[in-house]
Amino acid sequence: MVDVIVIGGGHAGVEAALACARMKKKTLLYSMNIDMIASMPCNPSVGGPAKGIVVREIDALGGEMGKAADATALQFKMLNTNKGPGVQCLRVQSDKLAYKKYMQDVVLSCENLEVREMCVEKVLAENGKVKGVLQKDGHEEYSQAVIVTSGTYMSSCILVGHTSTPSGPDQEPTTNALSQSLRDLGITTFRLKTGTPARVKTSSIDFSKTEVQPGSDAFLAFSTETKSIRPFDKQALCYLTYTNAKTHQIIRDNLDKSAMYSGLVKGVGPRYCPSIEDKLVRFADKERHQIFLEPESEQLDTTYIQGFSTSMPHDVQEDMLHSLAGLEHCEIEKYAYAIEYDAIDPLQCKPTLENKLVENLYTAGQINGTSGYEEAAGQGLMAGINACLKLDHKAPLILHRDEAYIGVLIDDLVTKGTQEPYRLLTSRAEYRLLLRHDNADQRLMRYGHELGLISEERYARYKQKLKDIEDTKAYLETVRFTPKSEINMFLKANGYDELKEGVSARELLKRPNVTMYMLMPYLDRKVDAEVSRQLEIDIKYEGYILKAKRDAKHLRDMDNVVLPTDICYDEVANLSLEARQKLAKVMPLTMGQASRISGVNPADIAVLAVYLEQRKRKA
Repeated sequence: MVDVIVIGGGHAGVEAALACARMKKKTLLYSMNIDMIASMPCNPSVGGPAKGIVVREIDALGGEMGKAADATALQFKMLNTNKGPGVQCLRVQSDKLAYKKYMQDVVLSCENLEVREMCVEKVLAENGKVKGVLQKDGHEEYSQAVIVTSGTYMSSCILVGHTSTPSGPDQEPTTNALSQSLRDLGITTFRLKTGTPARVKTSSIDFSKTEVQPGSDAFLAFSTETKSIRPFDKQALCYLTYTNAKTHQIIRDNLDKSAMYSGLVKGVGPRYCPSIEDKLVRFADKERHQIFLEPESEQLDTTYIQGFSTSMPHDVQEDMLHSLAGLEHCEIEKYAYAIEYDAIDPLQCKPTLENKLVENLYTAGQINGTSGYEEAAGQGLMAGINACLKLDHKAPLILHRDEAYIGVLIDDLVTKGTQEPYRLLTSRAEYRLLLRHDNADQRLMRYGHELGLISEERYARYKQKLKDIEDTKAYLETVRFTPKSEINMFLKANGYDELKEGVSARELLKRPNVTMYMLMPYLDRKVDAEVSRQLEIDIKYEGYILKAKRDAKHLRDMDNVVLPTDICYDEVANLSLEARQKLAKVMPLTMGQASRISGVNPADIAVLAVYLEQRKRKA
């Protein structure tokens, strides 16, 4: 018997298994193919809007994705640099083979973790509590907790044109028995759809007809442990091309052949990453759509056609691709396809990602209705952490919406649910100025340290960084600049407003165009680049950050009001009918969670508050 069983070796499964093993639990990870652990069946990249910050959060909590992405990146690029710090985020173009190899080496060498190449057909439970799994070969393996991270492999079908083929991603096997076993336990499943574009031979592309998309010439990393990255002059290039009138005409002429529009697809597809035919239907007025050409690996002669996902027949795909500038003579290495699979209704999950119906059964990743490697990894990490905490009879770790994008993600899933593949966006976070790329360690590293996932040495370095920031802030208060100071000549020469009176260095740094880099020659101490960046944001946005923290405190106060688990909402007088139904379905843990349920309005929350007060008095 083991402590924790993890089913599935994708990005969620890897983080879940590593977290459990590193928290001293005897862990068993099942994968149908060990060589496919941590594979990238779709886009060969990590990060991007909101997602990049999730990777930073995973790193701050002691997860592995950030380190793997840094070590195997072909290109580093900071996005939204012309916007505020609340939406800036890192994205790397990954070497998909190197990333997979890195993660497999970590997993296979991890203490307390056994990896078994075997299909799991059934989750075993008794008296409403999980007790293990049934392997395909008939062997029963017992455990105290089970984490299901099966991704898109449950009852999955590959869809191309009018054909549907039972298969997982990349022609890997699927499993029909597992989702049926979940339904047998009373868990609701539903069908979702996603897709992936074609890969073409890089050597067959005429890049002279495309626009070059270089990375960022700066030291950028997901992990605070990363000390070196691929030099900028050795980073790979991505390229940009566009669809055109010919492309659009080919798609329109063959729309009835697409699995998406032929009636073959039963599941709901991703709103924010639609197929190219879906884009044309939704945005019929657009004359062209961006298509990014991204390298997959240094070991492969293949390019990923980002933004060109489709379920058209192969001959139509060829015509579509050959209509793009630079791809007129491209050779297709792998055709695009759509994939449909079983997912569970995430409203059946607690904020810990434990199932409400089966004790000690956790789910994480695309099985919970999400899309993306990063969302999966974040959930896997949290499921692993909470499974271990429960086995140790400790309080769970539930991240608040003002603490982490991972908190926003999980709260959205378990409170609002989803009917389509959920994608994390910066717009989903009410307090995105607090949830920045630069401060993930300040928000979360204390948790990672308490859990034993962040080493003492690493935590000491983090504490020293905090001290350096505070010491430098205090120092900047002591440095005074006057109209006669040398820096005033610099301001004048560069077209900035001159000093009319004496100011502190800290006050001067509040100006929009003034940076720590500009101030450095006029200071008598060196300041680390990371500390400098943190100082700039803290000082320039001080007022906005304080306001966001005040607003977040109101949300925290609501989340501190615990709702009894035995409330019968049908018996709460004056609740609206919709509120009764939604509250009974979600069974929120706190007043704050109740307030975020769609269909529960402020009047219902006021009624709940009165009910709780009356209940206290009676008690």
